[in-house]
Amino acid sequence: MIGCMSTRLFEDLVAEASAAPVDGWDFSWLDGRATEQRPSWGYQRLLGDRLGAASAALDVQTGGGEVLAGAGNFPAAMVATESWPPNVARATELLHPLGAVVVAARDEPPLPFADAAFDLVTSRHPATVWWAELARVLRPGGTYFAQHVGPETVFELVEFFLGPLSEDIRRKRHPDVESAEAVAAGLDVVDARLERLRMEFFDVGAVIYFLRKVIWTVPDFTVDRYRDRLRELHERIQREGPFIAHSTRVLVEARKPA
Repeated sequence: MIGCMSTRLFEDLVAEASAAPVDGWDFSWLDGRATEQRPSWGYQRLLGDRLGAASAALDVQTGGGEVLAGAGNFPAAMVATESWPPNVARATELLHPLGAVVVAARDEPPLPFADAAFDLVTSRHPATVWWAELARVLRPGGTYFAQHVGPETVFELVEFFLGPLSEDIRRKRHPDVESAEAVAAGLDVVDARLERLRMEFFDVGAVIYFLRKVIWTVPDFTVDRYRDRLRELHERIQREGPFIAHSTRVLVEARKPA
């Protein structure tokens, strides 16, 4: 009887999480189902400070625009780019009334802007970082300010589904590696600060939702492909309590020489 109840609960959680919309960058669906510790520096507040001092700013890979909208203090020229059509529509609806222009652009070079167009370029959790392009669109003396996803983020969850990963993959997104790439593109690195943060998933539905939304975590994830592992995870959570993982975040600030 307990096994039947667990199976029914599993199927209910799977169905609920599979049907939940995942557009935008709002994680409120996870309230009460998962937690994530936040970095100590408060990126959105720092972003607002820098936007307030800028004359022309670009937010790259803005998602649904939620983080940028919450920062406020837009300069006279405020532009955001996004590649995924549902997020472009969401960001446009949110940011246009605030005075920002949203541009649909692929997450690869070239950015659709002239050389030295901005004195501030920002991004929160970009999927890819094209350092040479960032340097190109910055004015001399301009700043790139961002919060990046760091190395080995949520790897407890990644390796649960994919198995052990190589050291090369573990080194990706490391601040030492990214700093070297920024310098090679002609930028001076002012800050590259790393923090490791605790995450908890209280049910398998929270895991499914997270993997559907943050698609690069397990790139080939579908419920059907990983149903057996998901069932194992569900039973583990039922038996042992929340699944614990750790995210990593890097605060990045780099300047283009004047």
